[in-house]
Amino acid sequence: MITRRLVLPGIVIAQFLCTTLWFGGNAVADDLILNELDLPEKTIAWVISAVQFGFISGTLVYALLNITDRYQPSKLFLASAIAAALSNAAILAAGDLALVLLLRFFTGFFLAGIYPVGMKIAADHFGKDLGKVLGYLVGALVLGTAFPHLLISQAIHPSWRSVLLSISAMAVIGGIIMALFVPAGPFRSPVQKLDIGLSIKVFRARAFRLAAFGYFGHMWELYAFWAFLPLIIAHYNTRHEVYLNVPFFSFLVIAVGCLACIASGFISQRIGAGKTAFTALACSCACCLFSPLAFSLPLEPFLAFLFFWGWMVIADSPMFSTLVAGNAASSEKGTALTIVTCIGFFITIGSIQLLDTLRQAVDTAWLYIFLAPGPLLGLIAMRSGNTQKMS
Repeated sequence: MITRRLVLPGIVIAQFLCTTLWFGGNAVADDLILNELDLPEKTIAWVISAVQFGFISGTLVYALLNITDRYQPSKLFLASAIAAALSNAAILAAGDLALVLLLRFFTGFFLAGIYPVGMKIAADHFGKDLGKVLGYLVGALVLGTAFPHLLISQAIHPSWRSVLLSISAMAVIGGIIMALFVPAGPFRSPVQKLDIGLSIKVFRARAFRLAAFGYFGHMWELYAFWAFLPLIIAHYNTRHEVYLNVPFFSFLVIAVGCLACIASGFISQRIGAGKTAFTALACSCACCLFSPLAFSLPLEPFLAFLFFWGWMVIADSPMFSTLVAGNAASSEKGTALTIVTCIGFFITIGSIQLLDTLRQAVDTAWLYIFLAPGPLLGLIAMRSGNTQKMS
């Protein structure tokens, strides 16, 4: 008999195992593109972007068709995990860039049935403790994000083929764990029929809308910070003529966010998800504004600043998911989480492309101040909605 004690570990472990498809695949892009296919380095970015576009497309389709709310979430998670794992493993037989891009796109597409669906499953099982639970869940995603940097920083160089096979196998195992140990939750209320307009209707609720706007501001900053973190560290090395292992410290700064997510989940139990999210978003916004001055700091204070930023930039993420789920009807939570995630990840493309363009014209030290408008607008939206009422 499946006990409630197995539900949370099952969700977290399954989520981590399956999201390795996203970030572990990116870790072998160098070997695959440069060595196996003998293509120019610029095509690596295409492979990484293909997953992002696939995920955005997948979340849009899942949201418009209400897939997450219409079907048993654990079975949907398993089916998506198997489909994503097969798409990822098929790269072993791909002989050209076009096929690799297509397969990475479909890997991202089916990840839409993993990350948002995992949050939906958690929302179906946990009520007042949802913030704490999502802290663990997003923490697992953060650890998966950081892991490729650790791989690159070490002397261990597994073949790209063995990495792809391993993470595909891990994803299938994750899907099986979810299907076997996480049944339908007591708070699940499935949609009985298709409602194409549901992904728009959820925004009619003001509290939901403002929580979503806060999340969008958070996403403008988050992935751009993670993407350009190696550049931040490399620039500090050059400016001060010191040596910080760029991939290793990138791993540490991102990985500390795992602890931040867990901590914010517990803090939210005392002060509420709204206040917790608002505080973290305000702190990360302050980091954006302070970043030009940070490059003048001595080594230890600079590292302390980076770790503080790495903590605050993600600490609000599970709280926003909690607010989004909490301000949507029980029969709409899956669609609500999925469409908000879709828009959020679409926004990340804009901020990353903006910084990539500006780096040619702006001194690196001043580059990250352009991330501040996102969290600033998010804070304005949350303040107008009253964070206390949004909790």
